[in-house]
Amino acid sequence: MASFSSGWQRTRSSSDPFTDLLFNALLGFTYLFLIAIMFMNPVAKKGIIDPKAEYIITVAWPDNVPDDIDTWVEDPNGNVVWFRNREAGLIHLDRDDRGNANDTITINGEEIQNPLNQEVVTIRGVVPGEYVVNLHYYATETGQPVHATVKVAKVNPALEIVYYGETILNAKGDEATAVRFTIDKSGQVGQISHLQKSLVIF
Repeated sequence: MASFSSGWQRTRSSSDPFTDLLFNALLGFTYLFLIAIMFMNPVAKKGIIDPKAEYIITVAWPDNVPDDIDTWVEDPNGNVVWFRNREAGLIHLDRDDRGNANDTITINGEEIQNPLNQEVVTIRGVVPGEYVVNLHYYATETGQPVHATVKVAKVNPALEIVYYGETILNAKGDEATAVRFTIDKSGQVGQISHLQKSLVIF
């Protein structure tokens, strides 16, 4: 009985290092797998975006309305962006919407219409001074007034809506200053007003 017990202990003792090695290797592979998963799927940071802009101006009017509203923005140095001058200083007209014109695409032989009416202007740096945002009723198919909304968002370090309002354009050719605001040296937005100033040059 004693010799059997001694033999069993020797056998168990000789197999322990191999079992430990296999177990540690399994732990190592599991750890590396978990690390790889974490890097492939990073945790999203809520409320933080990283577009190439410091400020985003969004102009929208009701979906499916065929009328064409244009956005004009002037910076503190007198640079003006509009659909024929899409870049000036650090301001860029990223999206020019023409109502229903050019809002269709063909996929697999089927024509699909995008109902969204929206123009987007980005300010890609902090230039202190006053900015003027104007809307121009460029073309109409309905002959009706258009209610447009204007949103100004400060992007960094987290998305913050600094202005939201509505402007009504009654007829083709109408121009209105939707909002004027200042940016200080630290990038903060202030002195919001609606004092009218014409920017349209035709």
